[in-house]
Amino acid sequence: MSKGTPLGAFLRARREALTPRDVGLPEYGQRRVPGLRREEVALRAGVSSDYYIRLEQGRESSPSPQVLEAVAQALKLDAESTDHLNRLCLTPSRRPRDRGGADVSPQLLRLMDGWEHQPAFVLGPAFDVLAGNSLAAALHSGFEAFDNLARNLFVDPAGRDFYQEWDRAAHSCVAGLRAAYGHDPESARIAEVVEELTADSEEFAGLWRLHDVRGKSQDVKHLRHPDVGDLHIGFAAFTVNGAPHQQLVVYQAEPASPTAAAFEKLRSSATAPKKAPAQANS
Repeated sequence: MSKGTPLGAFLRARREALTPRDVGLPEYGQRRVPGLRREEVALRAGVSSDYYIRLEQGRESSPSPQVLEAVAQALKLDAESTDHLNRLCLTPSRRPRDRGGADVSPQLLRLMDGWEHQPAFVLGPAFDVLAGNSLAAALHSGFEAFDNLARNLFVDPAGRDFYQEWDRAAHSCVAGLRAAYGHDPESARIAEVVEELTADSEEFAGLWRLHDVRGKSQDVKHLRHPDVGDLHIGFAAFTVNGAPHQQLVVYQAEPASPTAAAFEKLRSSATAPKKAPAQANS
């Protein structure tokens, strides 16, 4: 997915995203490369330039927690990006051995099916849709397939209309996928999805190179469904007990709002019996 080690690629991207002015350093003349110099990061972190260069080049595989904290501060990383930095330094033997499969527990399936007024679905680490209730399927009925949220956003033609704030949704999606990658850099499925989207979408490729990190938690989405129009949705994402590689995503509408009425229309269409095709008069 990128040259060098995951740790080195992350450090390089975050270093290049900073300017000397961002960290209170003077700027002299034209710089040949974007962002801070390696020597400037090393100075701010209190480590030697040679040591920091080895970190970026992947030749230093076991930095101490103190060094990582100093580097995080030097690069002005927030708490989530700092956690990501620490996860990238874990050796394979210290990572969870069983990330689990794509099976969703029967109990969770029954729970989602019981939510008639809230779209709910389960995501895997690569944003694959592992399961969902009928309202979630109706909400995403404009896509060719409701099987991977990242592909829906970046590749499916319906994505540009469905997500009213497409740029914001794109940044959030890639940052979330980066967060999942940090938990399991050796995931073959994440690598497969990233390779596919990088080849099919220049926007995805550009955002992936930024190495922004942000997991799903709760937020507001502004969507546009081809049949029921504009939707303003609150959502929350929860880690599934017993399957920490899965996330349960639940959408909610404000009571008595136009979005709640639209959900009801979608629910009715999703549960309405299909009519038999009319027979031609003989």
